[in-house]
Amino acid sequence: MERRKVLFQCDYNEGAHPRVMERLMETNLEQTPGYGEDAYCERAASLIREACRDTSLAVHFLVGGTQTNMTVIDAALRSHQGVVSAASGHINVHETGAVESLGHKVLAVPHKDGKLTAAQVEALCEAHRQDASFEHMVQPKMVYISNPTEYGTLYGRREIEDLHAACEKNGLYLFLDGARLGYGLAACDNELDLPFLAKHCDVFYIGGTKVGALFGEAVVISNEELKKDFRYFIKQKGGMLAKGRLLGVQFAALFEDGLYMEISRHAIRLADRLREAFAEAGYPLLVENRTNQIFPIMPDSVLERLAVDYGYCYQERVDESHSAVRFCTSWATKEEDVERLIADIRA
Repeated sequence: MERRKVLFQCDYNEGAHPRVMERLMETNLEQTPGYGEDAYCERAASLIREACRDTSLAVHFLVGGTQTNMTVIDAALRSHQGVVSAASGHINVHETGAVESLGHKVLAVPHKDGKLTAAQVEALCEAHRQDASFEHMVQPKMVYISNPTEYGTLYGRREIEDLHAACEKNGLYLFLDGARLGYGLAACDNELDLPFLAKHCDVFYIGGTKVGALFGEAVVISNEELKKDFRYFIKQKGGMLAKGRLLGVQFAALFEDGLYMEISRHAIRLADRLREAFAEAGYPLLVENRTNQIFPIMPDSVLERLAVDYGYCYQERVDESHSAVRFCTSWATKEEDVERLIADIRA
């Protein structure tokens, strides 16, 4: 009997958590107002504000990560302003120039394992101010980070505090992409929580597409300037879902009874099992992290054999016979699939 190919290349291979699907089916024939002005969206927003311990937050629901990033950034910036990002940042390398198609340059800077530092932000802003032709250059106005990063690494509390202070000092907004936020919050070395992010970020979002939802991201805005007219930008960018209650139903299900964190911890536990297996087999990691993305460096010959039965993502060439790849667990990863992969790694 032919073996079923198991996909580990990303964390959105499956549909939605059964509890989310049940709630969608239970409410399927209900009549509600459109465009997110329904009781389910309000309930979900209320649960998120409660989790963030801040009733003043504006919460909006959009369909996907690229749409969310471009909408938030365009809402924050004027036409002559740009957004600072690590060179590896999702908006810089994996969104087909979506931000730049709106007229905002991505100001990419070097990174260490996917992270930016406050010192880099300070240096960039100072260099802009000191340049005699600064008015002929794109003005930095927002800092974009993601947590976890594209390398699965996490920001610590001090790093976020320093970035927040650097942004405040230089008049920049701090925007955190949380497409995989649940997996970051569930990691054993995590130092952050939702109240901390709500206090230190002007805007961030809670990913649903990669963490149990069929689709959807929840944008959380604390900065009063960014709250104003945000729904206009959602509509203009095609993000105002007519059947908006579909997003509210999903996020209400995820934030009731701790489901969001429960399923995030599942992904982390299985990622830790895989990480241990790669280490035991003598395969080093390109980047050390404790989230749901694992980057082993393996012989190309071994990767060719594994590719018959497993899906993974190519990351980069390490030398003439070794490559770094990414294996990704999710809320839906099956224990037996991880054990099967571990057995094949050992073999």
